[in-house]
Amino acid sequence: MRTTTMLVTLLSTGLLVAAAGCAEKAGGVRTAGSCGGTEAPGKLLRHVVLFKFKDGTSAEQIKAVEDAFRALPGKIHVIRDFEWGTDISPEHKSQGFTHCFLLTFRTEADRDAYLPHPAHVAAVAPIRPHIADVCVVDYSF
Repeated sequence: MRTTTMLVTLLSTGLLVAAAGCAEKAGGVRTAGSCGGTEAPGKLLRHVVLFKFKDGTSAEQIKAVEDAFRALPGKIHVIRDFEWGTDISPEHKSQGFTHCFLLTFRTEADRDAYLPHPAHVAAVAPIRPHIADVCVVDYSF
């Protein structure tokens, strides 16, 4: 039930917006709902990862998680775009999830290559003891 509530909250607050509209980042990378990007509609895949840290996780341990994930685009060539941030919603409906990592891939095959990639596996292993919960949502646009 919590995961469902979290997904509904994300969708309703616009984090996973895939509605119509034109939005383009520098370099021609499409964003959800864009109409002027370099790819045809339905050609990109977003991989959204939310973390809830265990009580007692130090600021240094959290920074190590952030650093590990921020380093992945330089190590895994199939990551087309990468964003991350911490919850700043005034709605207070995050259910304790504080960190969001948003990765964009060209195809499902690229995402499938990323998941078992040694750099991803190496980044995730030391993080596990500090994570109370994780939520992952993938969507294409």
